Amino acid sequence: MRRLYAVIRAASFLLLATAAWARIGTLVQQAPPKSTAVSDPFEGQQQAQLAGAKLFARECAACHGLDAGGKGKVPPLNQADVREAKPGALFWVLRNGSLKRGMPSFAHLPEPQRWQIIAYLKTLKRR
Repeated sequence: MRRLYAVIRAASFLLLATAAWARIGTLVQQAPPKSTAVSDPFEGQQQAQLAGAKLFARECAACHGLDAGGKGKVPPLNQADVREAKPGALFWVLRNGSLKRGMPSFAHLPEPQRWQIIAYLKTLKRR
């Protein structure tokens, strides 16, 4: 009987852990709904995309790779879920980061530079 309870407890723990992980999702998915309403002031502007590429190389590539393909546990950014994410959600991630996930805040960058990084991210295709 003890063994049955131990198995039930272990299964319950695994079920709860899986449910909690699924609810957390990606950082972009954690962005509050009101942040997704914010639009990118540089959307589609080639100059902003070029500036964003330089900023990405300086600020982001050490973790995400120059091609944005990710490294180890660091997620790739050259995927559809980033490209199709609302610009405001990406801005929220850059501003807030997530210490639990190892993503620093980039609030030290002026807002226009964060938007330029987002403009660049929107141009990336999986390589």
